[in-house]
Amino acid sequence: MNLSVTGETPRRARILQAALEAIAEYGVSAVTHRKIAQRAEVPLGSLTYYFTGIDALLEEALSGFAREMSQTYQAYLAQATSQREACEALTKVICGAQITTPENMELMYQLYAYASRRPALKTIMQEWMQRSQQILEVWFDPVTARALDAFIEGMTLHYVVDRKPLSEADIQGVVLRLAGIA
Repeated sequence: MNLSVTGETPRRARILQAALEAIAEYGVSAVTHRKIAQRAEVPLGSLTYYFTGIDALLEEALSGFAREMSQTYQAYLAQATSQREACEALTKVICGAQITTPENMELMYQLYAYASRRPALKTIMQEWMQRSQQILEVWFDPVTARALDAFIEGMTLHYVVDRKPLSEADIQGVVLRLAGIA
């Protein structure tokens, strides 16, 4: 995931990108200022110049990641002109290689795993879920949007990890049924 941060200095943006890469490689609990600085190729002091601490840096990097994922998600749905096309787009979100990259999935796992221990990360997750549901509410009622969002979250994980994932056609069938279209 290349975090596109508008209005950021190149060094600050490199630090945020390096933080995401370090999280994906080492996990949230093993990320350090030193690992991020080395990956960003900046002096260690740059991190404390731009961020109040490791938690603030990780929170900002993961917030940017969640916003970027929401924008990608929204781009898939922006092409839809009907509920059925919105369901087709959701299937592509689950099965498509753009969202389910190994790095993106690792960042999602890390965010999920640590959200219960770090209130700021839980807030990032809640805001991400809210954005996803709002995107879905363009096409579906709020309850259906919430159910579809939960299905997408879980099925994305299953699609990537399962030894024998459901086919794209089967997943689309479930999405259509959840949407009340099948």
